[in-house]
Amino acid sequence: MESLYSYAWLIPVLPLLGAAIVGVGLISYSNATNKLRTPSSLFIVTLTGAAMVMAFGLFWSQWNGHEPYSFMFEWASAGDFKLQMGYTIDHIASLMLVIVTTVAFLVMVYTDGYMAHDPGYVRFYAYLSLFSASMLGLVISPNLLQVYVFWELVGMCSYLLIGFWYDRKPAADACQKAFVTNRVGDFGLLLGMLGLFWATGSFDFDIMGERLTHMVEVGSLSGGLAALFAILVFMGPMAKSAQFPLHVWLPDAMEGPTPISALIHAATMVAAGVFLIGRMYPVFEDIPAAMTTIAYVGAFTAMMGATIALTQNDIKKGLAYSTMSQLGYMVMAMGVGAYSAGLFHLMTHAYFKAMLFLGSGSVIHGMEDVVGHNPTYAQDMRLMGGLRKYMPATAITFLIGTLAISGIPPFAGFWSKDEILGSTFQVSPVLWAVGWVTAGITAFYMFRMYFSTFEGEFRGTNADIKEQLRIENLQQMGASLGPGAMSMQEMPTAEEEHHDAHHHHASEPHESPISMTLPLMVLAIPSILVGLVGTPFGNYFEAFISAPGEVVTVAELAEEVDLHEFAIMAGSSVAISVVGITLAVLMYMTKTIDAGAIANKIKPLYNFSLNKWYVDDIYEVVFVQGSRKIAKGALTMDVKLVDGIVNLTGFLTLISGEGLKYLETGRAQFYALIVFGAVLGLVLLSGLT
Repeated sequence: MESLYSYAWLIPVLPLLGAAIVGVGLISYSNATNKLRTPSSLFIVTLTGAAMVMAFGLFWSQWNGHEPYSFMFEWASAGDFKLQMGYTIDHIASLMLVIVTTVAFLVMVYTDGYMAHDPGYVRFYAYLSLFSASMLGLVISPNLLQVYVFWELVGMCSYLLIGFWYDRKPAADACQKAFVTNRVGDFGLLLGMLGLFWATGSFDFDIMGERLTHMVEVGSLSGGLAALFAILVFMGPMAKSAQFPLHVWLPDAMEGPTPISALIHAATMVAAGVFLIGRMYPVFEDIPAAMTTIAYVGAFTAMMGATIALTQNDIKKGLAYSTMSQLGYMVMAMGVGAYSAGLFHLMTHAYFKAMLFLGSGSVIHGMEDVVGHNPTYAQDMRLMGGLRKYMPATAITFLIGTLAISGIPPFAGFWSKDEILGSTFQVSPVLWAVGWVTAGITAFYMFRMYFSTFEGEFRGTNADIKEQLRIENLQQMGASLGPGAMSMQEMPTAEEEHHDAHHHHASEPHESPISMTLPLMVLAIPSILVGLVGTPFGNYFEAFISAPGEVVTVAELAEEVDLHEFAIMAGSSVAISVVGITLAVLMYMTKTIDAGAIANKIKPLYNFSLNKWYVDDIYEVVFVQGSRKIAKGALTMDVKLVDGIVNLTGFLTLISGEGLKYLETGRAQFYALIVFGAVLGLVLLSGLT
């Protein structure tokens, strides 16, 4: 087993090797490499599978009590300054390795069916492999500096993948929006990282925590400055994990192909933020201001994401805001000290959210033969309905994911979400109330999504709904052409839509191929069962993933459980979820309640949710248009003032030179005359005074 630890560095290197070889082929022999579609995908999937097998081996070893393993080497040194790099395999790293490799492997298998006809098939696999390698490198990084290196690589890969269809303006805008937003958070992370190094002289997580706490206790560093450093570091996870106010990139990231949406939302980019909070826990836990900030930002984000998801009609956008809300739960848990509960929800969420996103991709794939490849139609739930009859495997797995995220026992999401709510109630009933209400909203919008997509009559051939969607999109484009909006050139004309409908002969959607449905079925297993490792009666997860410095056993945790308190907490969370599901049934299944009439009665609130709390509009005015105005002002100043001064200097030099050249004749008599004139002038001037 020791040899496995010695070669653990291969886990990120294997997918990196696959990306490098295929990438070099694309650069050097583009046409030939693009023709090797099946060999390229098999090569990359095989390497990722090998990394997954190694990850399971390390996890099993750690689960059975193997000591954490670190391999370090000196990377740079100057005097007393020494910087080490390497890798660390401990409990949290081994767990994350399993999550990332399993989801990445299944996403890559799924991609073969989803991207089968895309000309960028090979390039997409190279990007996926590089993305997976970057996240795996981040997971095993032993210090904050190395985390930062892979952190930026993850951001670069997300830019490439969100903008994969770069010839589409919405995709190009979305990847730029993600890049800029994450640069804001990463700049804060960089400042905080440098501040912590200045204060503690180390990038090691535990050493930073110990030294910072000691310095605050003895008064050599103020608590306010320590809190500032911690909150600056937290800005990195705020952006990566889409926490308010740096959340705006995540919904627009849906412009990328669905497989990458699943990977981003389940196991890589957004998971990186929560993982870093876990790694930085030794620093955060003894700084109350930082913990409070983390908790309240998470709670606010959870509520915000859920309320926006209520009114979204694009199936991927609805799931995107759902991810934002669930990440808020995880961040809130970290802020209230529920370290293992936050990571437990990270694990359960990774599996059922990957399944939900891949399920949405399966739906879109099935819809495209009916409505065409226009995402305005293929992704809008108002054109779906009744798909369970045509896509049974997708429908069943999507329902499992919906039950899991809604917190219905015994599905995985119930156990992790209930643990977060129970832990939060002990610290802050106010935050618990926010999380509790959010749980009810989550159940409502997820079953709204399920019923609108899979139940009732199929609406994909309804010309009236298509025309309504067309008018809505034209109105939106008239109001704003911001990121994520389809450009005028991309909106099909009525004639093009007629031709598209004629070209696609299918009148009904179809089930996806086995390469797409098999990963859904595999992910359904952990979505149902993985939560059982963290039940209050046998909390093996918390015994394995306990907060740094704590060692607990399953028996000790079981003794601490108050069955009466558990029944109240679990009962209340299930009850609010059932209320949300019941409302969804009445509105979208039986139509007993007219959802449209309610929306009209509370039109301002409905528009507030539909327009995403107007945050994007505010950012458009303040930051986008504001930066353009500043740029125009700077250009005007540069042209008129700076260039004016430079040009004036040149002009004066030219004029003076032209004038003086007439005085440089080379004749001694002329120079003597000038001297005589100057002397005469001085004499007359002195006489007058």
